[in-house]
Amino acid sequence: MKTLLLALLVAWLAVGQEKEKEAPAPGQLPPEVQQSAVNEQFELQRALGDIGGSPAEFIRVLEEHLKKFPNSARRAELERAIFKAALETKDNARIASYGEKLVAGEQPDLETMDRYCRALLATESKENATKALAVVKRLQERLATNDANATGDPGKMFQSARQHAKFRDEMDRSLGRALLTEATANGILGKLPDAVALSKKAYQQYPTVEAAHEIARWLLAADKPQEAVEHLADAFTLTDSRNAADRAADRRKLGEIYSKLKGNETGLGDLLLQSYDRISAAAARRRELLHTIDPNADLTSPLEYTLTGLKGDKLKLSSLKGKVVVLDFWATWCGPCRAQQPLYEQVKERFKDRPDVIFLAINTDEDREVVEPFLKAQNWNKNVYFEDGLSSLLRVSSIPTTIIFGRQGDVATRMNGYVPERFVEMLSERIEVALGSGPGD
Repeated sequence: MKTLLLALLVAWLAVGQEKEKEAPAPGQLPPEVQQSAVNEQFELQRALGDIGGSPAEFIRVLEEHLKKFPNSARRAELERAIFKAALETKDNARIASYGEKLVAGEQPDLETMDRYCRALLATESKENATKALAVVKRLQERLATNDANATGDPGKMFQSARQHAKFRDEMDRSLGRALLTEATANGILGKLPDAVALSKKAYQQYPTVEAAHEIARWLLAADKPQEAVEHLADAFTLTDSRNAADRAADRRKLGEIYSKLKGNETGLGDLLLQSYDRISAAAARRRELLHTIDPNADLTSPLEYTLTGLKGDKLKLSSLKGKVVVLDFWATWCGPCRAQQPLYEQVKERFKDRPDVIFLAINTDEDREVVEPFLKAQNWNKNVYFEDGLSSLLRVSSIPTTIIFGRQGDVATRMNGYVPERFVEMLSERIEVALGSGPGD
């Protein structure tokens, strides 16, 4: 929390400095206005400097400051800081209160809209449910626009399949959350059939424990326990970040309702197995969807990866099984990578007559557009592949990094960074070891 407070303070001061650049010159302001601004900044800095790591104390200080300086030129920024702190403390009353101004703007950020609606619904108030319904409709429109733009021309929005797949997963999750918010609002307003239908739609969009709970909640409210129990089974079976107490509570509730329907828990195990099969099938469908976008999604073996070349060509690493593969992870902005490159070429020259040794240059730049011009300017070999998530799987945390795959696709060795005077010999020796025909290092 202390990190958050410092970040908020730094952000506030940065905003203040930008505003001061835009403000009239000191000589153009009345002396009393100048002094008031100086006093305000001094007092706030002192007050923030005295607090500990408590978010509640942080909120208290800012609120007291705004009472003392009701006409503060930075009121909007300070209120946003209170809103963010309230998100950390899950203070729904303040999230709703300070969020109301934020969502009233022309383009509030999507997370603010979502959290504001959820805070309103936590009150179970029909008035707040109506407010939430209006905001979540705007949220859904924004999400639908973003989705349509991405679907219409993904090539312009995403530089890699990994980015596209991540967007698709996050978009489905956001659409599901928005539908769930709409369902809850309708349920609070007494529109139970709509609440059930929207909850089910949210679950189909992105299956979550929360969605399964919400379906069961409104089915029980509509006096349909037989149908509700199936969704409670899904809520119990789904894996997420719940603690043991929450899972135990789900198990208890499921057992109680099932026993009321059947007289005892006989057959409950079969119900849970059916739930497991449903959830497994849904997870398989989602994996298949993501794999159509990113063939490397959820893969755990590097040899299963498919890499994209500079011109969009594809290389399946599995096609290299049986060979020793040397992967050079580099980036255009990496100075040591440039220094290492001629040494790397020397090693390639040593093994040019060995068809069972393959060298792959793996680029890790986030902006792929800069790679081809860089290669041209440096007069480097253009036989380059993008990492497509492989660096994350192999935990490449610094570059340059060289990784050697053995003949079975296993990681035989890795070299983080390089020692200029020894790099050529070290890498050559390690390749020989991987080939099984030379000394170790």
